[in-house]
Parts: sequence; structure tokens; C-alpha cells
Amino acid sequence: MNLIIWLVVGGIIGWLASLVMKTDAQQGVILNVVVGIVGALLGGWLLSPLLGAGTVNQGDFSLLGLLVSFGGAIILLVVVNLLRRGAVR
Repeated sequence: MNLIIWLVVGGIIGWLASLVMKTDAQQGVILNVVVGIVGALLGGWLLSPLLGAGTVNQGDFSLLGLLVSFGGAIILLVVVNLLRRGAVR
């Protein structure tokens, strides 16, 4: 059951990050889930020590934990856009 919640929340976070970065038309459901989960890992590595919160991957479903995961997903999409196009959209 925890895996299903993890996938759903990761998909929602990835979808919201793709809306913010305007890459939603290029991504499908599976890529949104991947962006959400990998972004949460990235947020846990970069943002979590600064803010003192966990991420969705660490089982922290608080508002700050969701924001850290969301921030990591946005950072991931910025890096992918830089590598793909050479500029952030």
C-alpha cells in the first residue's frame, strides 16, 4: 500500500513541477511519476539539509516534506532543460 501512495504522490508532484516548468505537453504519466520520485530524491539530497525536513521518499508527508520534494522536481526539470536546450524555458 505504501508503494501505491508513493507512486501517486510522486506522479502528482512530477505533474505539478512539469506545469510550472511548462514541459507538461512533452511528458506522459510515467515520466511525471519518474520526475516526482527522482525529484524527491534530489530534493532530499540538496534541500532537506537546508530546511530540516524529509521528503516523500523518506515517508514525510508533511507540507514541508511535500514542498522539498516539489522543489527537487523543479530543480530536476531545470537541469534537464539546460542539458536539452542549453537554456531554461
